[in-house]
Amino acid sequence: MLIDSHCHLDRIDLKPYKNDFDNFMLDVKAKHIEHMLCISIDLESYPNMLGLINDHQNISATVGVHPNVKDGQDPSIEELIALGRNNKVIGIGETGLDYFRSDGDLEWQRQRFRNHIHAAKIVNKPLIIHTREAKNDTLRILKEEGAEQTGGIIHCFTEDWEFAKSAIDLNFYISFSGIITFNNTDSIKEVAKKIPENRMLIETDSPYLAPTPYRGKPNYPTYVHYVAEQIATLKGVTFNKIAETTTNNFYELFNIRE
Repeated sequence: MLIDSHCHLDRIDLKPYKNDFDNFMLDVKAKHIEHMLCISIDLESYPNMLGLINDHQNISATVGVHPNVKDGQDPSIEELIALGRNNKVIGIGETGLDYFRSDGDLEWQRQRFRNHIHAAKIVNKPLIIHTREAKNDTLRILKEEGAEQTGGIIHCFTEDWEFAKSAIDLNFYISFSGIITFNNTDSIKEVAKKIPENRMLIETDSPYLAPTPYRGKPNYPTYVHYVAEQIATLKGVTFNKIAETTTNNFYELFNIRE
């Protein structure tokens, strides 16, 4: 059984499933996906996202506003705390820093990041971290705000081993996406080889970043097995070993069990 630790189920293309979410869920079961974590990007679409997944025990949610979102609601710490206390919500985020898609004075982004960390500590739920071309500030703010208290996930990992070690020291897990199946991602593959097995997770980030052989096409949680297969090859272990380890790691981090 597999777990997709990061997906956006309210944004996937359901046309192959006759635009029926229940048909999609039947395929999820057939492909042995045991649990999915549906990640919040903004608060405007959050109620519909929660409504879509609310009746499915094998789907959990997070609440947060992505660092690239500028035009929507910027939640206060109090709002994040209130939303984060929902039993369906097991994490805070996706939050973090993105200096690739943003420019100018980004203090608003750093403050939003700090607010999410503060809320996560109050509700005692792990953080889901997005970081792109901002690794030094990401680590600095995590340290300054005491994010090791909750820990969490560095999702869609694209950094180097030094960053991974620092994040692990701060009580974070490293989650690999379909990017690890791409050519010219040797540095990420090296991290996968070196990372302790008890600190790794797998994800799709669907509908984005479909793995090889579907690169450039819509992504689905059912493709997470390509990520597991690649990591198994890199570490020289069986697919079942990676599936079991990443599943156990997910439940350990979020203190849940199917």
